[in-house]
Amino acid sequence: MTDSRTVRAAAVQIAPALDTLANTVDRVLAAVSEAASKGAELVVFPETFLPWYPYFSIVHGPALIGDEHLRLYKNGVVAPGPVTEALSAAARQHHVVISIGINERDHGTLYNSLLIFDADGTLRLKHRKLSPAYHERMIWGVGDGSTLKVIDTAVGRVGGLICWEHYNPLARYALMAQHEDIHVSMFPGALFGPTFADQTEVQIRNHALESGCFVVNATGWLTEAQIAEISGEHGAADMIRGGSITAIIDPEGRHVVPPLTSGEGILIADLNMDLNLGRKRLMDSVGHFSRPELLRLLMTNPATSPAVTAQDLTPDQISKALNVAGTDAVSPAQAEA
Repeated sequence: MTDSRTVRAAAVQIAPALDTLANTVDRVLAAVSEAASKGAELVVFPETFLPWYPYFSIVHGPALIGDEHLRLYKNGVVAPGPVTEALSAAARQHHVVISIGINERDHGTLYNSLLIFDADGTLRLKHRKLSPAYHERMIWGVGDGSTLKVIDTAVGRVGGLICWEHYNPLARYALMAQHEDIHVSMFPGALFGPTFADQTEVQIRNHALESGCFVVNATGWLTEAQIAEISGEHGAADMIRGGSITAIIDPEGRHVVPPLTSGEGILIADLNMDLNLGRKRLMDSVGHFSRPELLRLLMTNPATSPAVTAQDLTPDQISKALNVAGTDAVSPAQAEA
């Protein structure tokens, strides 16, 4: 973004409804309306907020989570589908950019996905988490590099990552190299106590400094009643307390407004986009402070598919695919035949 302007951003920290997807969607739409009434142009929600983050996978062992995992499937979000249409309508009605995390159901697999809707209601990005964390690998499939993108929106160039993707410096650099104005980040919250919140703060403040952009981060929240419901009599309830830090960070790594670490609320802050340029004047990680002749990122980011036909591939790609699969080498002509 080259013009001087201010963007009003909102980061939402609320509890999901744990009964149905529809009820959590209602909470989201109400929060969008409230943020928009306060002048927000960008509204950011937590990781997999729709229908809810799979907290059950932390407090119970694998053999005990089958029913809850199946219920998550049944409440999963098909994208595009009715839920994305409702979010699109809200973005268009209030003329706001919306970033939200969903449990995306794609036939027999769930994905941890980040959606960004532009202010005209267009779904501009669907990014699937590259590497779920250890307890999440039972729940979600993996994404690919095709959605490591920064997109032009009504509030500027926006990129986003999910939770511990921020521990992958190359994933972050892929977005930095595309010149983010605003980075949206989302974490589950209500996890692993205050240490998790401290580590999250380090990650988002560091990214703001290295990217020279604003970071708008949203984490979730659980009530005590919800913690008791999820953990039951024998679950590890203490594992789903604390860990929340909804925050808005400027390009100098500073909190624009005090962070929200407990309870529900919506942070509102005005982002002076001139600060991005001021930071990059001193330290542009992908410009005058980089040394691409020594170190640079190579991205191999085609979308993946479980099945392709030979007509979709070049002869060289066919040969490489066959060799990777461990078959005997064949000529391109044989492969095409």
